Amino acid sequence: MANERLLARLEELKRQRNAVVLAHNYQRPEVQDAADYTGDSLGLSQQAAATSAEVILFCGVHFMAETAAILCPEKTVLIPDPNAGCPMANMVTPRELAALKANHPDAVVVTYVNSSAAIKAMTDVCCTSANAVEVVASVPREREVLFVPDQSLGSYVAGRLGRPMILWPGYCPTHHHILARDVCALRAEHPDAVFICHPECTGDVVALADKVASTSGMIEWCRRTPARTIIVGTEIGLLHRLRKDSPEKTFLPVSPLADCPNMKLNTLEKMIWALEDMVYRVTVPPDIAGRARRAIERMLAIK
Repeated sequence: MANERLLARLEELKRQRNAVVLAHNYQRPEVQDAADYTGDSLGLSQQAAATSAEVILFCGVHFMAETAAILCPEKTVLIPDPNAGCPMANMVTPRELAALKANHPDAVVVTYVNSSAAIKAMTDVCCTSANAVEVVASVPREREVLFVPDQSLGSYVAGRLGRPMILWPGYCPTHHHILARDVCALRAEHPDAVFICHPECTGDVVALADKVASTSGMIEWCRRTPARTIIVGTEIGLLHRLRKDSPEKTFLPVSPLADCPNMKLNTLEKMIWALEDMVYRVTVPPDIAGRARRAIERMLAIK
């Protein structure tokens, strides 16, 4: 009953503020269920740009709300909890990236969207986990590639393309909680199961996978596979969406430790408070936003 009252209040505020609620696939189940749209970070930002709503309540982490603000500067972008950050995005600073670029002046900087607006602004082209292989493949092979900030995703791309890259030593702590030994133990218990994982996992985990995909790719693959039992190697919030989409299948998380505390900071109560008080607004300085937008647009132009 408490959730019903909260949801009713949220709907009332959405009407009053002309707001749309976007939620990442790793959010709490009740936050996902309350959203108008759920998806991965870039898909949600594209949805934000397409909406006629004046206010976007972005239930994710800070860099995602920044990307929405970059793509639709005329809208008000709010995040329910300003402390919802991303450890991997924080593993690279503009000063550090500038020093690496100075050592490789002819290199092309490819930056994962899981990064701050300031880092995107120093980037030649962005990528997502869904299109990283295609983005790097678009760079002439005679050019060096600096891949920032996720070394696990970068290593996966380098392996797929047979191409050396300079990898920034960042990583997702949540995905690195997914261990190969736990995958092997689950497979021993469920010999008919297939294993799907996110490329932010470590290389030994990726090597065990039947399929490697972004969150949106995982959802689609799990919907289509004939397998009835699927071991899932990503943040455990995705299992809510997978189970809703394919209730006839069994989804097993590799580890309960693959739980991002930052993603789980957003709650129904905070969503309501955000729309009541119109907090916490996420903005990007125009000069940074303009340069970051160009890097994102270059990515979107790659087929």
